[in-house]
Amino acid sequence: MTHRPAPRTRRATAGALAAPLLVAVVAVAVAGCGIGPTGPVHAGAPASGVQRPGGEARTARLYFAGPYGVQSVTRSVDRPPSPQQALELLLEGPTPAERERGLTTRVPPMDGQLTATASDGAVDVVVPVQVSTGELDVTAVGQLACTAAHADVPGDSPATRVDIRIHENLNRSRTPWTVRCGPGGNVTPVTG
Repeated sequence: MTHRPAPRTRRATAGALAAPLLVAVVAVAVAGCGIGPTGPVHAGAPASGVQRPGGEARTARLYFAGPYGVQSVTRSVDRPPSPQQALELLLEGPTPAERERGLTTRVPPMDGQLTATASDGAVDVVVPVQVSTGELDVTAVGQLACTAAHADVPGDSPATRVDIRIHENLNRSRTPWTVRCGPGGNVTPVTG
């Protein structure tokens, strides 16, 4: 007579499979989900530029240079400022709290020579310096243009549609160049 081994039962097979599965589950649980402990993470500047629902527009929006490009801040004012008033606030520079957020200004001191005159959907900004020589860099132009565009400009155009005409070297007789403030505080030239 031949000796045959006893057939395996389902119970023995299930037990053989359960042991490696249990080891795998325990290994995953011990390893965690791959997220390590963290502290505060720098994720950019705080939100800005949104008017509180139901609040009156009694703020001036100023643009300063920050670690992530030109950024807006709001300041409380008695009434919506003209472009000239908004630019005068800009020339005062960032407040201590704004400086703590990393905001600075690239606009050089202009000793009362900066002027802004608003007309329907446009602002003429006269600066005592020249952009092509580097006296006024692109960031400073962005600060000036976006601050002027977000002031009280006649014509009810959105700030992104207000033409900012820059006159260099206090010279209104030469043809100015025109820019607009984009939604992110960037400046784009207006052609045509």
